[in-house]
Amino acid sequence: MALSVTSTEAEEGPVTAGFWALTLGSIGVVFGDIGTSPLYAFREAVAGAAQGHPITRTIVLGVLSLILWALLIVVTAKYVLLLLRADNNGEGGTLSLMALGQRAIGRRSLLLLTLGVIGASMFIGDSMITPAISVLSAVEGLKLATPALEHYVVPLTIFILVLLFAVQRGGTARVASAFGPVMVVWFGCLAAMGLVNINDDPSVLAAINPWYGIDFLLSHGTVGMVTLGAVFLAVTGGEALYADLGHFGRKPIQGGWLYFVLPSLLINYFGQGALVLSNPAAIENSFYRMVPEILLLPLVVLATVATVIASQAVITGAYSLTRQAVQLGLLPRFEVRYTSETHAGQIYLPRVNRLLLIGVLLLVLLFRTSSGLASAYGIAVSTTMVADGIMGFVVIWKLWNWRAASAAALIIPFVVVDMTFFCANLLKLFEGAWVPLLFGLVLAIMIWTWRRGTAILLAKTRRTEVPLKELIASLEKRPPHIVRGTAVFLTSDPNFVPTALLHNLKHNKVLHEHNVILTIETAQTPRVVPAERVRMETVSDKFAVVRLRFGFMESPNVPKALVIARKLGWQFDIMSTSFFVSRRSLKPSAQSGMPKWQDHLFIAMSRSANDATDYFQIPTGRVVEVGTQVTI
Repeated sequence: MALSVTSTEAEEGPVTAGFWALTLGSIGVVFGDIGTSPLYAFREAVAGAAQGHPITRTIVLGVLSLILWALLIVVTAKYVLLLLRADNNGEGGTLSLMALGQRAIGRRSLLLLTLGVIGASMFIGDSMITPAISVLSAVEGLKLATPALEHYVVPLTIFILVLLFAVQRGGTARVASAFGPVMVVWFGCLAAMGLVNINDDPSVLAAINPWYGIDFLLSHGTVGMVTLGAVFLAVTGGEALYADLGHFGRKPIQGGWLYFVLPSLLINYFGQGALVLSNPAAIENSFYRMVPEILLLPLVVLATVATVIASQAVITGAYSLTRQAVQLGLLPRFEVRYTSETHAGQIYLPRVNRLLLIGVLLLVLLFRTSSGLASAYGIAVSTTMVADGIMGFVVIWKLWNWRAASAAALIIPFVVVDMTFFCANLLKLFEGAWVPLLFGLVLAIMIWTWRRGTAILLAKTRRTEVPLKELIASLEKRPPHIVRGTAVFLTSDPNFVPTALLHNLKHNKVLHEHNVILTIETAQTPRVVPAERVRMETVSDKFAVVRLRFGFMESPNVPKALVIARKLGWQFDIMSTSFFVSRRSLKPSAQSGMPKWQDHLFIAMSRSANDATDYFQIPTGRVVEVGTQVTI
């Protein structure tokens, strides 16, 4: 999205014109996923509750009550009013919350890391399911307009999805500028449709009483839990409110939700309830049956556009989350392309885009209907919400300085609700919920393998590395041949001699007149201000150590950062500077500390990593690569 806001700007409130622009932008991006839930959530919940039997008033009022209070408790209270305040320098999302929690306790926590990995893995899984179920549910309206088109639903869905992923390489800035107005029209239509249909049976408003939902759960046993899993479809997308905090700010998101999106959704759900009470047969597709037949095709077109927007939001969210994971050392480097000259957040990750497209198409071909996909939906989001709740407790306790008992009293009710939804969705395990769980497990294994492998590799290289100060002292006693220019050696630990430097001395027998040991660090904050970007330390007359710090939501740009270094007194000419990078060739070892399959997985992930030169945006003409072979 082209609009962005800092944490300070977000607090200025509705007195500025920027607030309204950001609110409009948030309606177009933040609420796309949850805003298309009326297409299928009510229908699936009532069908699950009826279990093939006649639909009763008790079922309709019970489902509506559960949907209402799920939106109020899970989305409004937990995310909009509470977690939106837990910002990491203005940024939100699962990995931001993890980093915030680790910063609050002052050390790396295995529990927080595990929760962050689980939440991130499930979010990526959601990024596959959302486009599939959203576009399918919209296109299925064609069956009502013309039954003969039923066989074209899946092919048309695939065509739309392929087109959606194909345009990602061109950037979304232009399309995003239209998201807000289109979604305002969409939510306006939801409210209008609901108001018209509530007149069919105004007594449906009795479902505002939470007892209808509680009584339904208590009196229906296992069926009640199955229904609760379908009710959760109404709140999927609620986690996106927090994930997009950095783009729009807290107050625009809160204002858009409380005063426009939430009322529109509730009115539409109650309208569907009133329609089904007056005509139980309408449950076949209660959303599209809300309008006269003459308006069906225009509504299908609008719904398709809205679902594409919802899909776009989770796709770009997957890009951002993957970049954060790379910066935090959870995944190997992925190629990042920038699609906007003015907005750093507009990025495109080709490999992630291809994997998402393959996953989405497989889901469409495997399940073929939105009802089939509904069984797979929900488990990923509920898992992420549980992880967010537990990490939120740490932040409230440690960072906000609440007493543990007070923080627990606040957050435990939300975690209990989230766990209840998780258990309800788990009942659909063999109907499709295994899909996101399987994907999340695969991604979690990859993250675990990458972290474990890099730790083992680091420990092995440490045993053979030479302390930098020892080498400098040795070179001062017996100096090699000195050549003009500046050499920059990239390394992860400036206390030890980079492998490329050792090989340069060993094979070329030369040393540059100026040598810089360059380390790139990732901060536990989303962004780093320019004043804290560069740290310089002169070790000797020929050696200096430079540390560049980037936030975990930033893409490292070494040349731009070195411009700051020049202002701090490091005089160098980029055209007479050579960057030395080590390229490791990994081989499996008989005793690596990991199972053999994990060795091969780690080596495959290492080979697939994007080139360091491209990732750090170093001019390719100034790079010298030194190859080394390492066993792991």
